[in-house]
Amino acid sequence: MAAPSPHQPRPTSDGVPRAIDDDPPSRAIAVRLPAALTIYARTLLRWRPKCEIVVLREGAETFPAMLAALTTAKKSICLEVYILAADLTAQRFKDIMIERARAGIAVRIMYDAVGSFGLADSWFAELREVGAVVVAFNPIAVWRRRFRLSHRDHRKILVVDDEVAFIGGLNIADEYASKADGGKGWHDMHCRVRGPAVLDLARLFRRTWLSTGGTAYPAPRRASKAPDGPGTSFARVIENTKLRQRGTFRRAYIHVIKCAQKSVLIENAYFLPERGVRRALTLAVKRGVQVGIIVPGSSDVKMVQYASDYILRRLAKAGVEILHWQGSMMHAKTAVVDGTWSTIGSYNFDAQSRLNNLEVTLEVLDPVVGTEMITQFERDREHCTRYDEAAWLRLPWYRKVLAWVGYRLRRFL
Repeated sequence: MAAPSPHQPRPTSDGVPRAIDDDPPSRAIAVRLPAALTIYARTLLRWRPKCEIVVLREGAETFPAMLAALTTAKKSICLEVYILAADLTAQRFKDIMIERARAGIAVRIMYDAVGSFGLADSWFAELREVGAVVVAFNPIAVWRRRFRLSHRDHRKILVVDDEVAFIGGLNIADEYASKADGGKGWHDMHCRVRGPAVLDLARLFRRTWLSTGGTAYPAPRRASKAPDGPGTSFARVIENTKLRQRGTFRRAYIHVIKCAQKSVLIENAYFLPERGVRRALTLAVKRGVQVGIIVPGSSDVKMVQYASDYILRRLAKAGVEILHWQGSMMHAKTAVVDGTWSTIGSYNFDAQSRLNNLEVTLEVLDPVVGTEMITQFERDREHCTRYDEAAWLRLPWYRKVLAWVGYRLRRFL
């Protein structure tokens, strides 16, 4: 049998094509990656060269960078977010977007109806008065055909002028703002993107926007036709808009974990990985790979934490280093493998992200970014306590019962 062309989606063992974009395969362009990076790329399609990736830690770094980009907007602002709250942090964003809309900038805001539940429609009145367009993703309307409450838009994307984008785990709410700015100082990660990958995020926003009923506007140009970018990173947007893309994130993680030679370092807020991921992690340990995972020591969703304790106990027994974050809620969704492959996005290792939510992450191939991510993991380690079999045995009996119950209900968490 002839080998598949590098310009075509390569089938996996489960028969699912490797290409995940909705563009026809004939339009997909395979990128020539350096030999040292190719092993970590599950496909050569839709990698964007010469991207500039700036890693942003928590609201203290993320929100000022986003607000600065909004202030300089000259053509368009596209904001897609799961949680938008009527609080001080969101008001800062609102004030700038009102000013930009008055200046004639096209402002589009898409928020999730459940994630932002309780946000009154009147909060958007001033924005609409100056021409901003606002849509709610999957409004709570049980009378609608094919309404599914669990289908949520969990993405966090900001694209300004199709030139700079932000992606990661931070919602627009006080929980994510620094304590110095009156927030709760949740630990999370985001990144700023420049270069061709910005156009992939812009086009992804537009597809979701149109499917949600947003007013049509011209499509951004294709990233494959963009001029050279300002950076040195290879970046690839992973998303799951279509049903056939449901396992995209899982397959990407399993691939890089299997390829890992030195280290796999993961930070994830809701860590309930299914069997395939757990097996890949334990086999990596057996190969001598350092595997470390940071999860919240005290989660805002307690049943997920209980179920996670049950799963993590088994991984700890297999040699995976499990670390419980201490302090404000740990909400990050990041990973770095061998200091070469990194990802920052919205994807959690739970059933909601795997089966129901719209998610997006950015894959990055760049040892410079990877080294920064490892440094960040080591800094975060200082705020953690180790979780192992001894820690499990110290838990009171009712916590162990709750952990067992949570594990049995993991498909609904």
